[in-house]
Formats: sequence, structure tokens, C-alpha cells
Amino acid sequence: MQDRRQSARDKVLLGAVTRTNGLGATVNCVVRNFSADGACIELEAPTTLPEEMHLTIARKGRSYLARIVWQKANRIGLALRPMATEPRPSDIASRLRQSEKKKRELQRRVNELLGED
Repeated sequence: MQDRRQSARDKVLLGAVTRTNGLGATVNCVVRNFSADGACIELEAPTTLPEEMHLTIARKGRSYLARIVWQKANRIGLALRPMATEPRPSDIASRLRQSEKKKRELQRRVNELLGED
């Protein structure tokens, strides 16, 4: 069988949740392999899912718009697109710097209150 993937996939074992647009129903699944363009998920039992859905991988802190490419029993191949609402990497770096600055300020204040200057 010819592999038509645009990019190589990494073998992973990540918990995820699919969510349908219309009904808001969720289905827990396991991501078996992953790339920026696609993923293979495994469900507990064969389930009928809509052709398009959201896939959220909590451990990666990311959500994707997913389209079913193939399905065999309880395994489903998905084409992925990042959701438009996700912050860009530069936004994340900026937020991290702000959080670290706030942490240092709070730590200074705690030390001040404890008399550990």
C-alpha cells in the first residue's frame, strides 16, 4: 500500500477528545501516531463520527479541525488543520516571559513578608 502522507508521523500514545460541531458530543480516544498534517486515533469501540470534527490533545495543549480520511473498525485516519484561535508561538513566548516576571515579583513579595530579604 502506498503511503500518501505529506509528512512523516511520530508514534505516540496520547489521550484526546473528539467534539462534533453541531451537537457538542464528545468521544474519548487515543492518538496512536501524529504529525502536523494528520493523526491516527483509536476509539474504544467502532463508532460513527461525522466527517469533520474537532480533536483536542490536552497534553499538547492544542486543538485541531479534523477530517476523516479513512476508517477501519475502531481506528480512524485524520487530516488535521490547527484551529485559528490558537496563539502563535511568538504570543506564547511573550506570555511565558510575562508569567516568569510576575512569578519573580510574587516571590520577592513573599520573601519580604517572611522577612527573608
